[in-house]
Amino acid sequence: MAAAAAPDHLFNLRNNFYLGAYQAAINNSDLTNLPPDDAVERDCLVYRSYIALGSYQLVISEIDESAATPLQAVKLLALYLSSPDNKESTISSLKEWLSDPAIGSNATLRLIAGIIFMHEEDYNEALKHTNAGGTMELHALNVQIFLKMHRSDYAERQLRAMQQIDEDHTLTQLANAWLNLAVGGSKIQEAYLIFQDFSEKYPMTGLILNGKAVCCMHMGNFDEAEGLMLKIQKLLPTWLYAVFTKENQLHVTSNLCHWLVFLLWDATGSRLCVIYREVGNQLKLTHPDHMLVKRASSGDESFERALQSVA
Repeated sequence: MAAAAAPDHLFNLRNNFYLGAYQAAINNSDLTNLPPDDAVERDCLVYRSYIALGSYQLVISEIDESAATPLQAVKLLALYLSSPDNKESTISSLKEWLSDPAIGSNATLRLIAGIIFMHEEDYNEALKHTNAGGTMELHALNVQIFLKMHRSDYAERQLRAMQQIDEDHTLTQLANAWLNLAVGGSKIQEAYLIFQDFSEKYPMTGLILNGKAVCCMHMGNFDEAEGLMLKIQKLLPTWLYAVFTKENQLHVTSNLCHWLVFLLWDATGSRLCVIYREVGNQLKLTHPDHMLVKRASSGDESFERALQSVA
């Protein structure tokens, strides 16, 4: 008779983190008598939750040089996100660590490398470190990278690998929803049902609400999308920082798509203009180099030029 599987003491903590319930992950992380590897993973998840909430300096100050490699990698991420001035030195240190045979294959270090290089929009470099997989997070990150490269075919291969490992895993379901959103058509309804299932099983988070709202937009259900976005507004500012500073870029595609709601509603009515301005201004302040900010600025400049040409 096969031995029973050991209990997964970190299941709830991981789930909270994956679904964007960062404060809940932090509040419920007091897990004692964990094996050493589980204790390190717990600490990584907690510190990554703090990063998601914008508490970079707390992470930087609490993780010292004696910490395990996964925690050092998380600290690198906090340094990278904390200031544009840190990017060059952080990436240099990251490349040095990745080239070290003793630690270069560490799964958490490779995950952080993928996240940072994806931030840099250097997708080929990101895939050099993530494509081999090894953990569900690495597979899910690969899905995100391929979708950002507009290669849904490769993203689907990664999803299939995840389904073979654990079809019911939270990250597998999220990756399935992201791919369905990218493919579009009849797949949008399937994505909506995934987010709906999450909303019935777990406490509501911005990630879940946003996923449902994006699906509603695709399906033309603008009233429901508006209601969902207004619920998201009530989660600000905590959720706002989580969306745009969260190092786990597994959720970037669906989270950033909520801007489509603001943009489209601004074009068809004025009910969400206040939210649009609020979130838009926050994004400009916190991430002035973000793609969406650059696009909006470019549009503003083009509009001004057009006005001047007819003045």
